Amino acid sequence: MKKISAEFIRQIPKADLHVHLDGSLRLSTLIELAQKEGVELPAYTEKGLREKVFKKQYANLPEYLKGFNYTTAVMRNKENIERIAYELGQDALAEGVRYIEVRFAPQLHAGETLSVADSVRAVAAGLARAQQEHNTLPAVKSGEDLPFHFGIIACAMRSFHAGMSAYYKNLIGALSQYSKAEIFGVASLELARQVVKLAREEGLPVVGFDLAGEEAGYPAADHMEAYQFVHKHFMRKTVHSGEAYGPESIFQAITDCYANRIGHGTHLFDASMIKDRKVKDKTAYVEALANYIASERIGVEVCLTSNLQTLPEIKSVAKHPVKEMIKRGLSVSISTDNRLVSNTTVSKELELLVKNIPLTRKEFKNVIIAGFKGAFFPGAYVEKRAFVRQVINRYDELVKRYLD
Repeated sequence: MKKISAEFIRQIPKADLHVHLDGSLRLSTLIELAQKEGVELPAYTEKGLREKVFKKQYANLPEYLKGFNYTTAVMRNKENIERIAYELGQDALAEGVRYIEVRFAPQLHAGETLSVADSVRAVAAGLARAQQEHNTLPAVKSGEDLPFHFGIIACAMRSFHAGMSAYYKNLIGALSQYSKAEIFGVASLELARQVVKLAREEGLPVVGFDLAGEEAGYPAADHMEAYQFVHKHFMRKTVHSGEAYGPESIFQAITDCYANRIGHGTHLFDASMIKDRKVKDKTAYVEALANYIASERIGVEVCLTSNLQTLPEIKSVAKHPVKEMIKRGLSVSISTDNRLVSNTTVSKELELLVKNIPLTRKEFKNVIIAGFKGAFFPGAYVEKRAFVRQVINRYDELVKRYLD
């Protein structure tokens, strides 16, 4: 039996359910836009930026996050955002991605000259252009290649400060009598209302709502009202949780925020990180939580490279909990997180997976298909089912060609 090869991975249809727009620019575009917008960079060559900012390895999380200061600085108008989204769509298509959910924090880019709504419209326009170019190709029309679909996930921030954007500065100023937690909750609820309106009234493919940012000290419970709002309007939910905090963060994402998927979930099995004194049997708590996630088919969006770069306790892919997640039957998909900041692609992530963790053919197929089955697909359910069937058929054809 032939091993799963890099060429097979390149050829199969792939999904990317967890990719941040502001972490996935082309370096050449960042340099060009920085020069146009007057944004100072530490270097103006791709080599220089790779050496100083966007590295293969990072010393710590603050160093990893440093690059976002530069990317977000060039994402302050519709034209730039649309271009960045379009190029991300092109880059994903070039490596065989046929479904992508691009997430970003609209309030992080909004200000005097750009509204939250216009930032969402710009992302949708850029991805739609990439979609239209691909889906009108003869190979797609003939059925030789699969069509490309996309969704947008709006991210609220667990916490923020006035220096992060003009929007946040104005909000903090207007709510000066509020506590920080209350301000964070107001911001997420306002975002929830805006993106639901954009999806309903304009038909924009905002398919999900997310919560990102530092977990410790900034609980998801502060954003319950926003999640209740999108939940009542039938919008899907995902939450960054269990990335830098323990199983309780994942529990809160599911119980307080109705999460359909979990972003990262890296510390799902780490009972030592449980802080709640009411939990007497931490091992049993973890077992029950993991079993619930598996049985309810709550997807886990795993991003191997970024986890290795930001979580020093994970020494290698072989030590990553994705191995245990797959063993326990969780619905695991593999994503990039930040294509530029982590210098990765979906194909690279899948290669890392198969090189370091022994998987059966069935297990690998399950991971690939989970990325499509777990998608917050923008169309009707019957359309999603038909698309997933196309993906499975294409995958099985490629197995016969490359592995049998």
